[in-house]
Amino acid sequence: MNIYIKTLNRDLRIALRNPSSIINPLLFFIISTSLFPLAISPEAATLSQIAAGIIWVSSMLAVLLSLNALFHHDYDNGVLEQMVSSHHSLPLLILSKIFAHWLLTSVPIILLSPLLGIFLFLDDEGIKILMITLLLATPSLSLIGSIGASLIVGIKNSGMLLSLLILPLYIPILIFATSAVSQAQFGLPIEGQLYFLAMFLALSLISAPFVSAIALKISLE
Repeated sequence: MNIYIKTLNRDLRIALRNPSSIINPLLFFIISTSLFPLAISPEAATLSQIAAGIIWVSSMLAVLLSLNALFHHDYDNGVLEQMVSSHHSLPLLILSKIFAHWLLTSVPIILLSPLLGIFLFLDDEGIKILMITLLLATPSLSLIGSIGASLIVGIKNSGMLLSLLILPLYIPILIFATSAVSQAQFGLPIEGQLYFLAMFLALSLISAPFVSAIALKISLE
């Protein structure tokens, strides 16, 4: 387990030395969320109905913006090839990197979401469910995103290609997460949506590191 913890610590240290990799997605999340009231309507009744969708779309795009850096730094300095050829479990090494990515990108988003929810006139129950859905589903965003990032690791200027690969897979998460918040605002049951998000997380956790490992090996050949 020592090598996997070291991989996690190394990615965290690299990110702290290069704070723009943390700040840029977070600023994008805040700015994109703040622009919606200007484009749609500043009325509280309107914003409260669409607040969950606004925050969730901004969260997805912010995570997507940060995925390019998941493997590219290690690819450029040759560490990725050593990881692939080492005797350690490549899926577990990738899982360590995914966990670091989630800590650096999604955790700040989760912590900021209540403030943005208040800004968009989301009620207390809606904010609580929003945070639960983000906590349940943002790991899935990083896990699924790692598959796309591993496929395009050797391609320069691949942001658009990554978006085309990953965004369709994010849509079910977006639908069920926003549905949970909307139904909670009306006092309707949301267990089905939360069960789906938890199931999606379990499936992603089981499959994504292995698929990413296969994709990395193919990309590096």
